[in-house]
Amino acid sequence: MSAAAQPPWHAHEETAAQRSRPRDAAEEKDRLRRQVRARRAHRSARRRAEVADRLAEVVLTIPAVADARCVSVYASRPGEPGTGPLIEELAARGVRLLLPVLGTGLQRDWAEYAGADDLRERAPGRPPEPSGDPLGAEAVGHADVVLVPALAVDATGGRLGQGGGWYDRVLTHVRPGVPVIALVHEDEVLEQVPREGHDVTVTAVATPDGWHPVAAVAPEA
Repeated sequence: MSAAAQPPWHAHEETAAQRSRPRDAAEEKDRLRRQVRARRAHRSARRRAEVADRLAEVVLTIPAVADARCVSVYASRPGEPGTGPLIEELAARGVRLLLPVLGTGLQRDWAEYAGADDLRERAPGRPPEPSGDPLGAEAVGHADVVLVPALAVDATGGRLGQGGGWYDRVLTHVRPGVPVIALVHEDEVLEQVPREGHDVTVTAVATPDGWHPVAAVAPEA
């Protein structure tokens, strides 16, 4: 799926349910998170490896990524579309990679990628992190492209995260005009994602089957 292709917005049953009866956005988010996590949990190890390889191939065709000297990316957790092959290929090209370092509470920070052997799960439930010196929350402002995790994305850039709001706060430090690209499975590109006023949109979505820019629309306050 190139930038010229029609995005495959999936009209899942949960979207129809949202239209048929009004619900609180936070409640809808929690319900959708459970559904997506359940689907992810059923993917086999072989399927996850295939997804990671295909996703890397797709993301590397995005012009902004191909031209970037510094990329903000993340080490994927089990169930997420794998980022290992993508990180390794970007590093092999000499791209500077910034990975999240999650501090206590709502603290947010970044550290530079120094190789797969350096990544460790520093605390239970957290994604693997580099061990280098923290660079500060504002370090993401150096990135030419920001690749973010998501549970779902919609046609107007709405992004469903894990629920902690970490990336919504982080993305306020991104330079204006820098692409913010969500990485998801193909069936997680939805017609509509529940949104609240604090949610920050993405500018594109990439799946193992292709990528496409989105027409971001600001949420209602």
